Amino acid sequence: MFTVKTLNEIAKVGLDRLDPAYFARDDEAADPAAILVRSAKMLDYAPNPALLCVARAGAGYNNIPVDDYAAKGVVVFNTPGANANAVKELAVCALILASRDVVGGIEWCKTIADKGDEVAALVEKGKSNFVGPELLGKTLGLIGLGNVGAKVANAAAALGMKVLGYDPYLSDALRQQLAGIAEIVEDIDALYTRSDYISLHLPYTKDTADTICKATMAKMKDGVRIINIARGELVNDADMAEALAAGKVARYVTDFPNGNTVKMAGCVAIPHLGASTPESEDNCAVMAADQVSRYLLQGEIVNSVNLPNITMERAGKYRAVVIAKADAALKLEGSAVAEKTRGGYKVILADAETPFDEAALAAKPGVIRVRTL
Repeated sequence: MFTVKTLNEIAKVGLDRLDPAYFARDDEAADPAAILVRSAKMLDYAPNPALLCVARAGAGYNNIPVDDYAAKGVVVFNTPGANANAVKELAVCALILASRDVVGGIEWCKTIADKGDEVAALVEKGKSNFVGPELLGKTLGLIGLGNVGAKVANAAAALGMKVLGYDPYLSDALRQQLAGIAEIVEDIDALYTRSDYISLHLPYTKDTADTICKATMAKMKDGVRIINIARGELVNDADMAEALAAGKVARYVTDFPNGNTVKMAGCVAIPHLGASTPESEDNCAVMAADQVSRYLLQGEIVNSVNLPNITMERAGKYRAVVIAKADAALKLEGSAVAEKTRGGYKVILADAETPFDEAALAAKPGVIRVRTL
């Protein structure tokens, strides 16, 4: 029986997929085998020796110390694509909010709510303060063409926008899918110089921090409109405030408000609504629960962000799951053996008709964790 702990509210449709014959949910457990989490901070969460995996019900995983967990043999999953449609829809909304001062207009309407019969005339007189450009014919630059970025590309093209895309990790398959929809540029500076709107759809890492900063905004058109529905740290707040004040950036829409952005004139701060739909929460919960179940019961790893992904059909009564350093000299015998390496780690699945010597495997140099199923 595996104990599963949740650190946030996880949709019931996902939790229901954990077979009670094998899983017991206990949110007070000190030694869970698996943790399901959304936004709860785990950076100071000391993993107990029994912890085998953490599933993040969402795409981003900056709240989890993935490198530390990999060194301990704890698999961390995320759920790429599960909330992609919800984020895409908010990105389309953000394009409109970046164009017309819809928010400002709504707030202004509240100030004349007590004017009675005068409201209609005041609206006609005051509406010119909130005009903005149409999206039709404008150029949208997408930085990142993954699950969300590709969907935004299709939506923007349907709205009549010209779409530029930059993604150094773009797969050949997705490149073909986007043919005729987006122009893929190999130089990000070309995207900066040509775009009327720029939307970010890339993960936050030490290399992508401050992707939008004074230096990159200097390459953009005057009056560019920037959308950040990805991660707040991708944009340098101080540089953005300066660009908005100078008119270099006409509008900044972010789904990650903080003490700086909520006070910026020209910034529309949305309260992190990217994945806030019941459909998205259900999708993420189902995917996270299925990944946990598959790993704990079969040893297969799908959508890990810190260790190799590996699957293999069962070919024996017993299975060994070995997580080791990439340079560990290991050779497992069995009816079927699979091995995957990623970064500094390897995972080996081995099936056999007779039991594996778990203690002997664990004692081999470079082995981090062994499980036998």
